[in-house]
Amino acid sequence: MKSSAPQPPEPPEPGTDGDATRAAELTELLGHMTACWDDERRQLARKLHDSLGSSMTALTMHLALLSQHLHEQPQRDRAAQMKQLLNNVIETNRKMQLALWNDKLEFLGAQAAISELVMEWGREHGIKARASLPDDDLEATREQGVALLRCTEEGLRNVHAHAQASEVEVILDDDGDQAMLTVRDNGVGPTACGPDSLSCHGLRLLRERARLLGGSLTLGPGPDGKGAALTLILPKKQN
Repeated sequence: MKSSAPQPPEPPEPGTDGDATRAAELTELLGHMTACWDDERRQLARKLHDSLGSSMTALTMHLALLSQHLHEQPQRDRAAQMKQLLNNVIETNRKMQLALWNDKLEFLGAQAAISELVMEWGREHGIKARASLPDDDLEATREQGVALLRCTEEGLRNVHAHAQASEVEVILDDDGDQAMLTVRDNGVGPTACGPDSLSCHGLRLLRERARLLGGSLTLGPGPDGKGAALTLILPKKQN
């Protein structure tokens, strides 16, 4: 006797419309998650600036006023140590804010944010780094600007972790129809860690972010087969 209980639907076969629907749903979910993630990072960076940053600056000013009334050398030495500690906290807070969200992205645009990031990264890691940017301001949506900045961050992170490079260049091109950002180095070349590698979640997430914006992400050899080049291409939205 056949059971009258409802049977679960058959899973879609590979290559059917079910796969396309599922992929579209996952892409939409990823877009929502990355947008929320970006907003949370922006809000946290703003809180660090408005609360901790302003408090540390105020403490530095109060300590400077207090130091004017100290006459004993041991006390003055202790005040100098406290001032140095406060300066260290302020600098750490600034770096944390920059790692979370670069305010230049909103107020000055993607080019200013990328330029600052490359300069800071090169100074921190002792690697010759330069940014080649268009003369005119890049016209891009906020989402595109974030994707370009995240590509720069991920590319520089991989250069430091895998490339064994002495030089890195970040190139941003804009032909009016699309924006293309390339992070290339003179290191050992592409590793097994590519956009499709299961072990490279940063590149995979960046690839999906590019797809969400109608673009693409590739990792391959640099010019003349030397080093590696991470390239993000985003189509410009037409008004």
